[in-house]
Amino acid sequence: MELDTRPPPASARIAEVAAFLPRAWKGLAPVRPLGPPDGPKCLVLPGFLASDRSTIELRQAFADGGWRVEGWDQGLNTGAKTDTIAQLRQRFEEFSGGDKVLLVGWSLGGVFARELAREVPEDALAVVTLGSPFSGDPHWNNVWRMYELVAGHPVDQPPVMRDHRKPPVPTLALWSRRDGIVAPRAAYGLPEESDEAVELDCTHMGFAVSAAGTRTVVREVTRFLADRELTPARLRSPPA
Repeated sequence: MELDTRPPPASARIAEVAAFLPRAWKGLAPVRPLGPPDGPKCLVLPGFLASDRSTIELRQAFADGGWRVEGWDQGLNTGAKTDTIAQLRQRFEEFSGGDKVLLVGWSLGGVFARELAREVPEDALAVVTLGSPFSGDPHWNNVWRMYELVAGHPVDQPPVMRDHRKPPVPTLALWSRRDGIVAPRAAYGLPEESDEAVELDCTHMGFAVSAAGTRTVVREVTRFLADRELTPARLRSPPA
């Protein structure tokens, strides 16, 4: 097995939890829309066993960059269900109101975001995945056993998310060799599975809960959109 396809050791989960705990208090903040009311829209989807409270730092980073940001409003992410994408499409359409929406998904949320983009290709501005295991073998992570226990189905037989092809919208995959949950290869994928894959220097939790990590995410997203002349009007320069 190639180095990049090897799941991080199970012990790495301890380091990931340790990285999250000092910031857990931020999850006590009220879940509400963030950013300027007239800003371009960004919908953030949380990872497995995470919720909108877990993505407050990430959503605030996008809000500071000028985006109008909301969460998925589906409670705890307990894995794929038969109606997951239908529920997300309804949420998307309520938030969109006919405007283009940037889809940002952390971990499993990124897999959902890619599937959602297939449903709304005309209204999704782009898809950004953060350490998301969208490619290769679904066992290339160290939480697949836990996923099967919670979700109630084999990790390689989900009711949705069977398509590894790139969604029909601009797609950016952010990944890290320091990721303690997902193997790098699963998160950067094959060249034809995204428009661009960029390595960041952060933990798996860092994509969503670290101030430095989340602001790096916003800068990369801003650059990606600018390179493709997709930068929405009214968008400010990202925070340093």
